[in-house]
Amino acid sequence: MELFKPDFGLIFWMFVAFAVLFFILWKWAWPAIMNGVDSRADFIDRGVEYAQNAKAQLENAQAQADAQLAETRRQQADMLREADKMKTQIIEEARVAAQKEAQKVMDQAKVSIEQSRKEAEKSLRDEVSAFALDIAQKVVKNQLADQKAQAKLVDSLLDEIQHQN
Repeated sequence: MELFKPDFGLIFWMFVAFAVLFFILWKWAWPAIMNGVDSRADFIDRGVEYAQNAKAQLENAQAQADAQLAETRRQQADMLREADKMKTQIIEEARVAAQKEAQKVMDQAKVSIEQSRKEAEKSLRDEVSAFALDIAQKVVKNQLADQKAQAKLVDSLLDEIQHQN
């Protein structure tokens, strides 16, 4: 039962032991504990600051990536417009060249047709002249068989020449 009814001497020595322990803890242990707690708090603060910086950098990188993506899309659209413009220009140049070539072919065909027509006309005239001469020769031969017909033909030709002049 002595533990439940402490004696004054026991309380005194317990108080002295507590005071010595408190002084030792206060002098050497408490500053070490507080330094550890402070360093841990600083470490946590630096970690939070690092995380915030990382988050800001990530947001900045995301913004830069979005800007770069938008620029790339704009460049792609410009390239597509330029390619379309070049395609249209090439098609137009090819169409103009084809028209010029077709015009040349048409002109050559017209010249060729004109030459063929003139040759055919000349050939036809030559044939008609030859037939006409053959027919005229036969007709004149029959008509000029007698002297009267010959004289009449010569007179009519002379009258015609005089009439033209």
